[in-house]
Amino acid sequence: MVGSGRKKPILKSCILRLCDFGVSIIRRGVSWWGDSSCMPSPCFSPTAITTQPPRTVALIFNMAITIILGSQWGDEGKGKLTDILAPEAKLCARAAGGHNAGHSIVANGVSYSFHLLPSGLINPKCMNFIGSGVVFNVPQFFKELQDLSDKGLEAVHDRIRVSDRVHIDLQLHIAADGLEEQELGEGKIGTTGRGIGPSYSCKAARSGIRLADVFNPKLFEQKLRRLADGYRKRYGDLFKYDVEEELAQFEEYRHKLRKYSVDGVSFMKSAQKSNTPILIEGANALMLDLDYGSYPYVTSSNTSLAGIIGGLTLDPTKITEIIGVVKAYTTRVGSGAFKTEDTGEVGTKLQEIGREWGTSTGRRRRCGWLDLVVLKYSNDINNYTALNLTKLDVLDTFETIRVATAYKIDGKEIDSYPADLDILDQCEVVYKDFPGWQTPTTNAKSFEDLPKEARAYVEFIEEYVGVKVKYIGTGPDREAMIKRD
Repeated sequence: MVGSGRKKPILKSCILRLCDFGVSIIRRGVSWWGDSSCMPSPCFSPTAITTQPPRTVALIFNMAITIILGSQWGDEGKGKLTDILAPEAKLCARAAGGHNAGHSIVANGVSYSFHLLPSGLINPKCMNFIGSGVVFNVPQFFKELQDLSDKGLEAVHDRIRVSDRVHIDLQLHIAADGLEEQELGEGKIGTTGRGIGPSYSCKAARSGIRLADVFNPKLFEQKLRRLADGYRKRYGDLFKYDVEEELAQFEEYRHKLRKYSVDGVSFMKSAQKSNTPILIEGANALMLDLDYGSYPYVTSSNTSLAGIIGGLTLDPTKITEIIGVVKAYTTRVGSGAFKTEDTGEVGTKLQEIGREWGTSTGRRRRCGWLDLVVLKYSNDINNYTALNLTKLDVLDTFETIRVATAYKIDGKEIDSYPADLDILDQCEVVYKDFPGWQTPTTNAKSFEDLPKEARAYVEFIEEYVGVKVKYIGTGPDREAMIKRD
């Protein structure tokens, strides 16, 4: 039985005390009771207190925190699943990363791009939250909000809140990012150049600037000038940055940001206490995790389940589903190990059919066969309760499909994905070949509608990893997703 060793999550029922739109604010945090159809009205001032008396109504539903995580090197298609599940959520949250990741969602014929903001803004009844594990780029925040508003999304400015503990990704960090890459020379990581690494470096060095600091103009200026002086000492005239310009920008941002800033701990505590259905969308993926990814060719944040829990102060006992999103093949952007990469005809074909270039950077992705060693390692860390296999249709025209099932050194299989990149480089990849189905899968409405060869491919993945493939993507459209009970 697939996943037979895993205890199924327990869904708890609850009776909630509700009010029409009762809201209380504590130190820029928010508590709510909610109603049966949507979150309470988010149109409030960070200092306002409403005292509307609550009414008591019995409402029974299953408590749920659903977490969506990338299980490879990113770009697996997490946004599409988030879009599909978002209508059931009353709160959608981001826990880590910054605007270095990105995805597009098509809804009602309109394409929406998300980089920093949670995708739950698509749902007009969903509140959205950016947690303290994120590095927060203020210009990007306002740009995305305006773009979404211009495309007709309802009340986006009223349906987003940001933890006052997020660290700010400044123009200063972006200026430093390129210089740090130059220092690495041939060992460069291949970053997006969005300032993410320097922002997290400042956070770890305890010199970073948090959103709460922005509202203290004197402290903000002191910290910013100190950071700028440090980078100038390090890079000299190579550091092209105007501290006065950034200070002036934040004079304008300061007033605009107050509406969105909340005490994130109180906010998330309230959401979980009221059993609000919560959807968490992870950024990047496990193999880019700072601790467990293919270090040093990783991002600067914790992208694992542990990073999600910490970035949003989640109660682990209330997590009911952890969905790992995995492409039917493998892609990677930037430098770093990629054992199943194909630089020949197969890789080019995957790249062209799958339209493999980045939403954030436009860079073409490296492509290769599905690596089940990586997927099993990812599951060992994140403990997925289900998988979402995406882009199965990209394989429709292949005569033979290969899957990596083991790594060997000196003829002996190794137990897990190695930390030592020299050892990894020595590994021989063991493949299993599958006959292709060579027929379109895009019109399949159920698992049984798929060609038998495609079903065998999916079932082998399940058996190898020990986790059920609950969702199967067969095309770019929202409707091209098979759900298995």
